[in-house]
Amino acid sequence: MQKRTLLSGQKLQITIKRLCHQLIENHNNFSNSVLIGIQPRGAFFADRVYQELSAILKNDHIQKGNLDITFFRDDFRRKDGLVTASSSTIDFIIEGKQVILIDDVLWTGRTIRAAMDALLAYGRPERVELMVLIDRRFSRHLPIEPNYVGLKVDSVDSQKVKVSWKENDGEDKVILLSEPSPSKKT
Repeated sequence: MQKRTLLSGQKLQITIKRLCHQLIENHNNFSNSVLIGIQPRGAFFADRVYQELSAILKNDHIQKGNLDITFFRDDFRRKDGLVTASSSTIDFIIEGKQVILIDDVLWTGRTIRAAMDALLAYGRPERVELMVLIDRRFSRHLPIEPNYVGLKVDSVDSQKVKVSWKENDGEDKVILLSEPSPSKKT
């Protein structure tokens, strides 16, 4: 596998800070807005966004939750073996609120569709926006586009984007994994 680092360390932190400032422009003090991280990997990103927003706004009353979408996915029955779900932790009402769904990578759009279905179990939001760290633009299966993007990546289906978080993986890094090109014989 060939690896190319897309974001790491300080560059990743600057990207998160930029996204937070964009959120502040649209949501002011977050009195009617909530953050929802999509389990499992979007929860790490949502935690970082929450920490940064709290520091910038000096506000520890921003509401943040995590949403498990396991049983809302259109492919969960196709997986071999037992499916293990993460937990949803949304201890507030989203009815009439502006919800910012947060995930690490947007690829086909199926995860986001499942998240929107799962979100309705908690009420009917006024508006739903999407924030992603990485947007793999040309791989969409569904017409879903993010409102806030850390980095746009043009990739093919055979490539993978891997996001590592310090809290879980020991380092902050986003890499693009590619199969090496087969060498031509003459």
